[in-house]
Amino acid sequence: MTSVAGPEEDGDRRNVSDSAGVVILGTCAIWSLITAGAQGGRPEGVLLAVLAVAAGYAAGRMCGALLPVAAPCAGALAGLGLTVAMPRVAPGPELVTPLGHTGATAALLTLSAGAACCAVWSAEAPALRLSLGALAAGIAVTAAVLGSVGGFVSCVVVLLCSLAAGRMRHRGPGLAGLALATALVTGLTWAVAGRAVPDGLAVSLEGRLTEHRVELWHDALRMAHQEAALGVGPGRFGEHSTTAQTLVSDGKPHSAPLQQAAEQGVLGVALLAAAFGWELYALWRSRRPTPVALTAGAALTALAAIACVGNALSFTTVSVGAGLLAGLATAHPLAEEPARRETDVRRGDRLAP
Repeated sequence: MTSVAGPEEDGDRRNVSDSAGVVILGTCAIWSLITAGAQGGRPEGVLLAVLAVAAGYAAGRMCGALLPVAAPCAGALAGLGLTVAMPRVAPGPELVTPLGHTGATAALLTLSAGAACCAVWSAEAPALRLSLGALAAGIAVTAAVLGSVGGFVSCVVVLLCSLAAGRMRHRGPGLAGLALATALVTGLTWAVAGRAVPDGLAVSLEGRLTEHRVELWHDALRMAHQEAALGVGPGRFGEHSTTAQTLVSDGKPHSAPLQQAAEQGVLGVALLAAAFGWELYALWRSRRPTPVALTAGAALTALAAIACVGNALSFTTVSVGAGLLAGLATAHPLAEEPARRETDVRRGDRLAP
């Protein structure tokens, strides 16, 4: 069997990406404590999210090493079952659609579809791959049945990206494209918040996003301008937002980058971007087959887009799911994947520089 990289080189790659993850997640936790100490606030939410991502990633790495096919399949079924059994994901007041829990539902279904597609590319038997593909398609259908338009669209996008990933020779351009797509969605969100889009487009977007959400974004951007260095403090957006105080609200701006900017300043936004960049970097350095890495990247990018216009990352189940999928897609199975590995080598796929 032809090898793409020796064991020593593989270990170096994993050590670099793992070390980067530890530093970034640790810095996120420390910065939330610093801003809370300087401005007041409640850093527990950020700390819990960091812990959830780290725990999910560690669990994904271990389970993916032992059961590269069964583990992502089980993750997909768990996410689907959780969404169907608990459609609201977490207790709390029901807000005006599309606020509230719909973003978390879409996020869980998207991650589940991504995990199912990763299982497809890890399987060898044609019958098993067909069954897992049917599971991935079934998750998209479930999103439509539950009325989650965003979840359905995201699941379909993940499925299409996964199919396209099977024909790609190199993963680098694909992951770069996913990073660019995330940057564009984030930039559009920021432009809407700053009223920097044309009037016609602004009216169209406001009709889909709801006036309530756009006003929350305006408040978040105003806070970011006033407290660019440290923000107003973790968990304190609701105290400073006139929109959140006058309408039924959960005290969040329903946009992860804008929430970071408002509550933790410019560095908070940079750390959020770094955390996402680390996940893509780990996928790029992973020795898993290219379709697995790109499929997981597509699901995480779809999650990032959902988080830009909603509060999906406020739910622990979503944070755990994101870490779990990233861990599964970067795990090094104890038993090599010979058929897929040889295919990658024949295609000239270079998993790392």
